[in-house]
Amino acid sequence: MSQLQPVRGTHDLLPEEMRRYRLVVESARTAAECFGYHEMATPIFEFSEVFKRTLGDTSDIVTKEMYTFTDRGGETITLRPEGTASVARAFMSGGLSQHLPLKYFYHGPMFRYERPQKGRMRQFHQTGVELLGVAEPLGDVEIIAIGVEFLRRLGVWDRCKLEINTLGDTESRRAYRDVLVTYLSQHRGKLSRDSQERLERNPMRILDSKDEGDQRIVAGAPVYSDHLNQASRDFFAKVLEGLDALGIAYSINPRLVRGLDYYCHTCFEIMCDDLGAQKTVMGGGRYDGLIGIMGGPETPGVGWASGVERCMLLINREINPRRPIALIPVGAAAERECLVLADVLRRRGLYAELGYSGNVGKRMKRANKLNARVAVILGDDELAKGVATLRDLDSGEQREVAMDALPQQLEAY
Repeated sequence: MSQLQPVRGTHDLLPEEMRRYRLVVESARTAAECFGYHEMATPIFEFSEVFKRTLGDTSDIVTKEMYTFTDRGGETITLRPEGTASVARAFMSGGLSQHLPLKYFYHGPMFRYERPQKGRMRQFHQTGVELLGVAEPLGDVEIIAIGVEFLRRLGVWDRCKLEINTLGDTESRRAYRDVLVTYLSQHRGKLSRDSQERLERNPMRILDSKDEGDQRIVAGAPVYSDHLNQASRDFFAKVLEGLDALGIAYSINPRLVRGLDYYCHTCFEIMCDDLGAQKTVMGGGRYDGLIGIMGGPETPGVGWASGVERCMLLINREINPRRPIALIPVGAAAERECLVLADVLRRRGLYAELGYSGNVGKRMKRANKLNARVAVILGDDELAKGVATLRDLDSGEQREVAMDALPQQLEAY
């Protein structure tokens, strides 16, 4: 019988990696909470229309990467490839437009069928924040500040860099689109087949093309920032002023864009060269047109998403588990007493390990393997005196402690 393996592009998070995962998620959660964001969760699958409306029928994610299937009821269902569309759907289906502004934090698995590589899996995890109902530049500044605070708490911000650009408003986007189409039409024959189709349907998506030939052509395209109206320039200036006030370093990347029509104004990425080719740690921006495209009320929005696995790769220190208290019973009576004692300690929030079998020597070896901080040895002699022997496993010192004072003494460890 062949040995069962995880599906290609998936990965088990065993305890050592899970500690890194939790550190990433907790760092993001606590950073978001400091700004007044509340945690929420959406289902891992949605009706496929949720993503087709938002990501577009011609995007690579929809045409090549989505896990879509028909369920037993005949509904077309998709495993979520990203979180923002699901949050927007929850906003609409929950009738939450009367409660704006809304501040959300989320985390969880996402699914894309793509070539697995370092930092990119078919089932991967993201953390993200979304701010709905705030049209002012201050919202963009806040979203970026949350991301920076998250990476600071994780201890990796000093190795990251923020790149930012503006996509302008709808008027600016239309003006740039006309200029872009004129330029790209001159190179139509050299564009990939996908991009030739996009030239007719949504030329902005060509800017996101992964095809190397397309990228060479795009490199010579007119720069978006040269075609902004004054209102868009003013909006971006206020965002940069906010970042300057907070001391957040950035570089303006005029080639940083989003191909989808509902994005506007600020877009940004935070990157780390330590990750190699897949160096983007976080990406975000403003998407004022998203909820309207989905059929809901026109609602401004801005947010970011960050790959948990990529952040895990940046953690260059060991994350050791909490050190337990090892209970070492000697004899049947002591076994029962240690069982009760373990319950008492756990109810007080202490981490107590009670071995299942073995003599004192074997149990002590297990305590050392677990990196226990202290051992509580209890035998017939201790029971008769109403005490326990407490051994400090770092120093080797040991002493007797009265049983009724033991829980309080152990809290010091």
